[in-house]
Amino acid sequence: MWLNFIFALIPIIWLVVALGVLRMAADKACTIGLIITIFLAIVAFKLPAVDTFTGALEGIVMGIWPIVYVILAALFTYNVTTKSGSMRTIQDMLSGITTDKRILVLIIAWGFGGFLEAVAGFGTAVAIPAGILIAFGIDPIKASVVCLIANTTPNAFGAVGLPVITLANLTHLKLMPLSLIVTLQLLPLVILIPFIMVTMIGGSVKAIKGVGLTTLMSGLSFGLAQIVAAKFIGAELPAIVGSIASILVTILMARFQGEKDTEVLKTIPKHSPAALFKAWSPFILIFVIVLLASPLVKPINTALAKVATNFNIYTGANAAPYTINWLSAPGTLIIIAAIIGGTIQGLSISTIFKTLIETAKTIWHTLITVCAIVALAKVMGYSGMTQSLAVTLVAIMGPFYPLIAPIIGALGTFITGSGTSANILFGNLQLQAANTLQVSSYWVVSSNVVGATAGKMMSPQSIAIAAAATKQEGQEGQILKAATKWCGLYLGIICLYLYGTGLLLNYL
Repeated sequence: MWLNFIFALIPIIWLVVALGVLRMAADKACTIGLIITIFLAIVAFKLPAVDTFTGALEGIVMGIWPIVYVILAALFTYNVTTKSGSMRTIQDMLSGITTDKRILVLIIAWGFGGFLEAVAGFGTAVAIPAGILIAFGIDPIKASVVCLIANTTPNAFGAVGLPVITLANLTHLKLMPLSLIVTLQLLPLVILIPFIMVTMIGGSVKAIKGVGLTTLMSGLSFGLAQIVAAKFIGAELPAIVGSIASILVTILMARFQGEKDTEVLKTIPKHSPAALFKAWSPFILIFVIVLLASPLVKPINTALAKVATNFNIYTGANAAPYTINWLSAPGTLIIIAAIIGGTIQGLSISTIFKTLIETAKTIWHTLITVCAIVALAKVMGYSGMTQSLAVTLVAIMGPFYPLIAPIIGALGTFITGSGTSANILFGNLQLQAANTLQVSSYWVVSSNVVGATAGKMMSPQSIAIAAAATKQEGQEGQILKAATKWCGLYLGIICLYLYGTGLLLNYL
């Protein structure tokens, strides 16, 4: 057990050292990490070579579809909006609300980013807001890290509740209670994150002065709206409802708090409702189209899901067919929204498709990084490396296991870049541990979801997306280093809070 645990740690240690210490480019670090993992899977974990390579191939295909496809779609949406001049209109609108960058970060990275994570996921919440923040004069590295921090808690229910729905199906726990407990566990973090963002953008804790109430309400409105949606609707809408509530409340609070440069505000152009609708049309369409295609509208969702291709890639035991959903994939829906939105904004079809091709040419490094890291995750999963890590942690911790349950969720997201994948990897393990220890299965299983939000902040996949969106390819190590201290604080709070409240619940 111990030898397997040490071997299974090697790929993770390599990624941390290569990205954080050596500051190696993510595409090179992840490719080398994949080679190391393949070697260990064959030699140390005795996975047949054919199964190892087909498992890696499945990861590469998954990296392309849907993950890189969604990254392409998100950047394409941003580039279309920029080329049409509508991004300037959006900036004018947001700048007309406030000139205070602390509040702008809450609106764009926290509220708007949370909305994008809720309706699309797969990196859109980092890619699009980070680009907008740079346009407001925020340093690219700082914009990247702020968006990574903001993309933590909304990831629990993005996209359209998929991570929690998947976990409920996997563990056979009831969806509504599980959704509610996740929102309750997230509440302190949802309140804390806006304060961390304001502190970071302002350079110190003193930055909270003058916008403390706005920051509090920005998080509180998000968290309480999530709880209500989870209680009465389910897993599909908490993050959507929470993000919209946060945007509206933050804009309202901006009237009373924050720095206001009246002279600067006078110079900002005012736009008609029609012009604002035109500028926001791609994002409005993303919301409408993704919502219509989601499980909330079952007839459309079912019809779109039928347009799919199934084929086998992995050759090992219990291999499941790989499915490509051509029409219901978030990338397809976002590209459709961007094309329609681009025409509304006045661009020709030829210009729109030229922009799509230009965007595709800029993400080669991201393509290599994402494909390598997902392939690495697949090989770790199929070979038993991931399971070895988790099982050993359970054996070590015993009755204190719930204290580190969120860390296992974070580990899953760090490796895979996906909260859904982290829940698939470790959901049943968390359930088995809870049953063995005779503690609340809902509480421990939900801890996996909440812990997974921490791992999202430092996932090489997320960092690669942030670097690509801010044109900082090659600076992934710097972004990782800046995010590490915040991730440590965040994960520490999760572990202590959930363990303490879990003990209290069991005592009561």
